[in-house]
Amino acid sequence: MNKETTAYNKKQKGVEKDICNQLAIHINTVLKDAENKIWHGHPVWFLHGNPIVGYSKLKDCIRLLFWSGQSFDEPGLTSEGSFKAAEKRYTHVNEIKKTVLKRWLQKSKQIQWDYKNIVKRKGVLIRIETGKKNPD
Repeated sequence: MNKETTAYNKKQKGVEKDICNQLAIHINTVLKDAENKIWHGHPVWFLHGNPIVGYSKLKDCIRLLFWSGQSFDEPGLTSEGSFKAAEKRYTHVNEIKKTVLKRWLQKSKQIQWDYKNIVKRKGVLIRIETGKKNPD
């Protein structure tokens, strides 16, 4: 795990620290080829420079965010924002269902919208065909 992500997790308190650690372990297990770094103050995993998944501390929970999650067609994820992101909020580590999280993470590799080039495309998102490098 990236040392900055480890430091981020260590700064959390109690159950939130446990949630962050569990999420990081599961994300790293499924997204072995992803780059992990702190982005906008939070741990985020990228494939070919495109943000895929990350988590952040909110006031009363840890939010897991999938940038393309609205396209997963999965129960348990809630739409977030005006693009394609979806989230799951956790208040206790036992809410993390490993098989569900694994399925979401696998879908995050297969279903991607091109956030990497959203500024260049003036806010227009296009779907990325998986198995290929993201378009520049």
